[in-house]
Amino acid sequence: MEAAPEAEAHGEPSSNQETPEERKESLSEVLSRHRREIKNLQDKELNLKKAATKGSKAEQKAKKKLVEDEISKLSTQLKAKHAEELASLGYKNNERNEKSDFDNLVMAIAGVSVTSHGDSSKPSKSAKRRGRRAQQEAEREQRIQEEQSNIISDRVIENEKLQKKLEPLGLTINEIKPDGHCLYRAVEDQLQLHSITSRYGYLELRKMAADYMREHAKDFLPFFLSDAKIEVDSDGSPSDRFKKYCNEVECTAAWGGQLELGALTHCLKKHIVIFSGSFPDVEMGKEYKDESTNNSDQTIMLSYHMHAYGLGEHYNSVVPA
Repeated sequence: MEAAPEAEAHGEPSSNQETPEERKESLSEVLSRHRREIKNLQDKELNLKKAATKGSKAEQKAKKKLVEDEISKLSTQLKAKHAEELASLGYKNNERNEKSDFDNLVMAIAGVSVTSHGDSSKPSKSAKRRGRRAQQEAEREQRIQEEQSNIISDRVIENEKLQKKLEPLGLTINEIKPDGHCLYRAVEDQLQLHSITSRYGYLELRKMAADYMREHAKDFLPFFLSDAKIEVDSDGSPSDRFKKYCNEVECTAAWGGQLELGALTHCLKKHIVIFSGSFPDVEMGKEYKDESTNNSDQTIMLSYHMHAYGLGEHYNSVVPA
């Protein structure tokens, strides 16, 4: 009969004590952990894909298929786990209750109980502000969940289409780190492939593109405006906003796209081809294409992936298989 007191004396927790494992995470902690787990899975996929580039062409193809199958399985498991955890906090992602569940998620983020108490009192201004911020956060989290639910199938389809394009050309993909610099790192990889003495790193390429866009602002500003990179009610003139954008290109990890590629093709005087499994292939700088030599020796070849990662597009380097 004295066994229980003896256990307590030896430092074992009693049944009414809360252990660290039993402490429930707040919603913000759960969402933060979800983002970390998604990022970890993306990093794992990148490492597995890099490891699969070794061996013969047939071995590489088999390894890539195994990687895709494993990542698909892990992503499905992670999605189910996240959905279950969100459901325990008042958010259930199903079609019948989508509106009410989304409202529950908004209230949960705002720190408001999701249980109805029949309180019809008018909310205060601070409560309204919290509600607006919570709704914005909830919409963002809902987009992430929706992206994660669709990303595997879209990514597999996109990769298969791209592979069918590249294989007959004797080409394959060299995976580039998804860190916001992927466009510039992919171009850097291509320059090193063509010349071991290339002096341009991804940061130099960022500065080069930004400087060229500043010097030729009249050529780029119309595309900058039409590409929805500036809001109608933004402070400052379009010219000032464009200068700010160029500074971001040079000094931050802002994602690069058509404008920056257009600048780089003229800076480097290189023909650039962008392969894609979701869109028609794009050629830039055709005036720099040397028909008298082997085109692949001088052409910068990139691949554009719309569905590579859940939170944005991605560029890789295309190299001989």
